[in-house]
Amino acid sequence: MIADVIAVVLLLAIAAYSCAGGTDYGAGFWDLTAGGAKRGRRPRWLIDHAMAPVWEVNNVWLIFVLVIMWTGFPVMFQTVFAAMWLPLTLAAVGVLLRGAGFALRKPSRRLAGRRLYGAVFAVSSLLTPFFLGAAAGGVASGRIAPGTPAADDAWSNPTSLLFGLLAVAATAFLGGVFLAADARRFRADDLDGYFRRRALGALAAVAVLAVITLFVTHDDAPHVWHGLTHGVGLVFVVLAAVATLATAGLLLRTPGSWSRVTAVAVVASSVIAWGMAQRPYLIPTSLTVTEGAGASSTLHWLGIVTLVAVLLVFPAVALLYWLDTQGELEPLTDADLRRPGAGDQG
Repeated sequence: MIADVIAVVLLLAIAAYSCAGGTDYGAGFWDLTAGGAKRGRRPRWLIDHAMAPVWEVNNVWLIFVLVIMWTGFPVMFQTVFAAMWLPLTLAAVGVLLRGAGFALRKPSRRLAGRRLYGAVFAVSSLLTPFFLGAAAGGVASGRIAPGTPAADDAWSNPTSLLFGLLAVAATAFLGGVFLAADARRFRADDLDGYFRRRALGALAAVAVLAVITLFVTHDDAPHVWHGLTHGVGLVFVVLAAVATLATAGLLLRTPGSWSRVTAVAVVASSVIAWGMAQRPYLIPTSLTVTEGAGASSTLHWLGIVTLVAVLLVFPAVALLYWLDTQGELEPLTDADLRRPGAGDQG
């Protein structure tokens, strides 16, 4: 029972990272496609201002996922990282390079340096979600099992490639929706329309890729296909479809903040549908939740740590997100620093 609870927590953490981290990756995608220095100046200005307050905290979810995997399900952790070390290593390198590129781009004084760091940030924002999605597709396809050696087929099969493309499209969609909302917050009406159109295009790509993936998994990942078309998995597929239609309608109509809620619902429902479709397996069809779970005492302590995180860490992260979306985390300007009393110590 406790193993099932921890497995659900792991799935929810993956969904949280897909939504929070995915939004940041999506911002990097639009940075990459913004065009040259002149044409892309304003979109990149918005991307820098929108990401600055929260881009580092989103990796909290990734750390939480890794901690749950290696402590709660060590056999799964060993199997996945041994069989697909290459895409996961590339994804980890992408996370590091992406953070370095974003952090160093703005303070760089030379144009060549800004371009270099900006390119590192943007390209890493494209490749990292692709490799993470490809690894998830390798798990879903059931091509790995305990003891499986590393092989290209584990992550370069049709299901993996489609999962990777879906991850890129989903992050671009989330990034477009949130950047459009940030454009309204900064009263940049031209960028609102700019990112809403791109969010709609990315949403269409997500819908098309999702349908193709469903057909491909019929033969390439039959267990997951059955789970997506029956039971709880189907319920979340339907929820994702409804949220997709709602988001499209909101993006086409009067601007509003609800599009962010429905966009998160699209991605979260899709991730949860995939997790529910794999039941009762961690890795179809070779490792069940019960077989892959760690010691009972470890799982109980992990449950306590998770409860502490729910009570202490998650509210703080939620507050940070709320403050950011309300525009309360704007950086100080020169005018702020010159106000009387700004330098007083008490």
